[in-house]
Amino acid sequence: MGGYFGVASKSDCVFDLFFGTDYHSHLGTKRGGMTVYDKDKGFQRAIHNIENSPFRTKFEHDIDEMTGNFGIGCISDNEPQPLIVRSHLGNFSITTVGRINNMDELVKLAFEEGTTHFLEMSGGTINPTELMAALINQKDSIPEGIKYAQDLIDGSMSMLILTSNGIYAVRDKFGRTPVVVGKKDGAHCVSFESFAYLNLGYENCKELGPAEIDFITPDSVEVISEAQEEMKFCTFLWVYYGYPTSTYEGVNVEEMRYRCGNMLAGRDDIEADSVAGIPDSGTAHAIGYSSKSDIPFSRPFIKYTPTWPRSFMPQKQTQRNLIAHMKLIPVDQLIRDKSLILIDDSIVRGTQLGETAEFLYNSGAKEVHIRVACPPIMFGCKYLNFSRSKSELDLIARRVIRELEGDKADEMLEVYADPDTPQHAKMVEMIRKELKFTSLKYHRLDDMIAATGISPCKLCTYCWNGKK
Repeated sequence: MGGYFGVASKSDCVFDLFFGTDYHSHLGTKRGGMTVYDKDKGFQRAIHNIENSPFRTKFEHDIDEMTGNFGIGCISDNEPQPLIVRSHLGNFSITTVGRINNMDELVKLAFEEGTTHFLEMSGGTINPTELMAALINQKDSIPEGIKYAQDLIDGSMSMLILTSNGIYAVRDKFGRTPVVVGKKDGAHCVSFESFAYLNLGYENCKELGPAEIDFITPDSVEVISEAQEEMKFCTFLWVYYGYPTSTYEGVNVEEMRYRCGNMLAGRDDIEADSVAGIPDSGTAHAIGYSSKSDIPFSRPFIKYTPTWPRSFMPQKQTQRNLIAHMKLIPVDQLIRDKSLILIDDSIVRGTQLGETAEFLYNSGAKEVHIRVACPPIMFGCKYLNFSRSKSELDLIARRVIRELEGDKADEMLEVYADPDTPQHAKMVEMIRKELKFTSLKYHRLDDMIAATGISPCKLCTYCWNGKK
């Protein structure tokens, strides 16, 4: 995953850019970067590894050296960015969020069209942001190049492009990720997360539509290319990745999670002493469940956050599991001899949640009932780098289906995804036994979609049902 922030201001923009980018650190990956443009100094850039240190700590010295009226910043999955590019279109800086599935095909095309080389990253891969810049440079203007690149991509790509005159803000062709604009006197900003600019004095201005391209200056937001109607917004942003204070397509993340929990409880009849959420993203789902079921909400363990990074950040699964475990501090009085309902946003491999359940049993819990705020994940995300899984058989649901169906597993996925089939029930029961839960229930896809209040045709549900 990743996030971005940009500022176009009549005064120096570095303070706003620094804190606006930092507010995307919950998207929590490996690198952060900022580029600013000053008419006297030109483009200035700083990129740091933020895997083990917060963004603010790594960049607090850089902001004393950087000056400029325009700037873009990012939190990135792996690749260093923003990049600074010199081309026949002029100098510009570019940052992206998304995923390109047909990299090899597009690299070959770029070579055929005159690109001479790409810089190779560690691991032998090519920076997808550099590839985007190369494709854009095939055309006679940046807007033409953006449209050309978006049409070629199999995947998803939203981006910010910083020029000496302003910032191009570009939303993915199908609007899978958000691009929002804020405004205040003498400045506009553009952001992935809608809350990131509120404490900086900006107010909401607009949200770009799918495929929309805007050019942003301190005085104006000009639509360069109109939005298209078709949209496939990532539903998982509400369920898990999005920050609680963010709003996408008019739907607040925290409020949507309350509704999810409410609907989970409406289809449940379990009795328990309390309901809790896996912090942090499971907490709002648990509050919604509690309000509907009248089962008290509690926090049987507290997450220790001052020094531990996000548990999905390390590359090794064993390290991620260790961090997830070490962060949770038990509250004995709320666990011992209690029957607990525990709500998590999702089950991917199942390892961490299984270890959490074991941790609760070892801490004296009598029963651990697991409720999941989304359906079983059947497919690895093709659009936003949500999972580092090398195989879809890393997904516990897919592995269980393979055990049940053998070579016919792929043909049976639609049946297992249907919550009303006996096959689905058998899959869930096998997962329950393997992870040693007292009971297990997943959210239904139709209920989860209803919790957003948005038409299903405007949402991406690929990871649950394989439908683009």
